[in-house]
Amino acid sequence: MLPRPLKTHIKENVMDIIFLKGLNIETVIGIFDWERNIRQTVLIDLEMGTDIRQAAATDDIAHTLDYSAVSQRVITFVEDSDFFLVETLAERITGILMDEFSVPWVRLTLNKKGAISGASDVGIQIERGSKNGAG
Repeated sequence: MLPRPLKTHIKENVMDIIFLKGLNIETVIGIFDWERNIRQTVLIDLEMGTDIRQAAATDDIAHTLDYSAVSQRVITFVEDSDFFLVETLAERITGILMDEFSVPWVRLTLNKKGAISGASDVGIQIERGSKNGAG
């Protein structure tokens, strides 16, 4: 017996989270002259809001956020980028996710390990969009 389809007609604010953790990407990032001549590793964690109910009801990837496509887009963008500030890189990535993948809410953590001597981690975490945007 097949499971009953989930009801997706209920009008309520729904925010499910699809996440990608630990994207290690090499890029040019930094304000110092020596940083402009090397590639450094940034570590990116993404949490993206969406409504997964239709995907769950249909078991069809066409109705969800394709995290493989998201990761490939982010990796390609970051590898090709050349920013001075992690703040700029973070903003541009969240813009891509919201504009190209219709993500209504995103939390991004960008870690530039080794940027500060004596600190194990340094970076930025930003949250953009609305958690009421899905559903």
